[in-house]
Amino acid sequence: MHQLVQVWFEWVLTGGYLGIIVLMAMGSTPLPVPAEVVVPPAAFLAAQGRLSLAGVILASTLGAYLGAALMYWLSLWLGRPLVVRFGRFILFPPKKLAEAEHWLARYEAGGVFFARLLPGVRHLISIPAGIVRMSFVVFSVWTIIGSAISCSILAYLGVRAQRVAPDLLKDPEALIQFVRGQSKWLLLIVLAFAALYIVSMRLSKRKSH
Repeated sequence: MHQLVQVWFEWVLTGGYLGIIVLMAMGSTPLPVPAEVVVPPAAFLAAQGRLSLAGVILASTLGAYLGAALMYWLSLWLGRPLVVRFGRFILFPPKKLAEAEHWLARYEAGGVFFARLLPGVRHLISIPAGIVRMSFVVFSVWTIIGSAISCSILAYLGVRAQRVAPDLLKDPEALIQFVRGQSKWLLLIVLAFAALYIVSMRLSKRKSH
């Protein structure tokens, strides 16, 4: 894994915006390319004046959306039986798939939005969205919004890393650990808003009945 991180890091450093788009697209599939390996070092370069921060956010959001859209259409085309059969090979066993389908059935667009903000979940949510045939327009809108927010947060942390510890760009693992450590409080905020959303959805459904 360490060698892969180093390779992805080099792609960001040498590939510019195209490298960011490709890696983020890969990260929205079951391929193990976490956004924390892509956006913060790119923002780090932007803080040094080697890239544009707005360009980094746009490229990373575009890449994340393209990968998510690909997985949506693949899942819709392949159908549930094939995903159930082969999902375990991409760490998406039938039980997890059923839970994701239940999540989307209950929380719809909000389910996609909050999933895009959560590491470890964002790259999988497109699969059940395609299987349940969620409206592609709705899926696209909330995927783009969620991805843009997530990428903006990671970009901010990359800029912060450059200001606090400029030498982190020489050590990919250390930069990733810095970003993950700094993002814990942001993760708690996302979870809190997700909980509020779930409660409000349940209350509104009770009132409608």
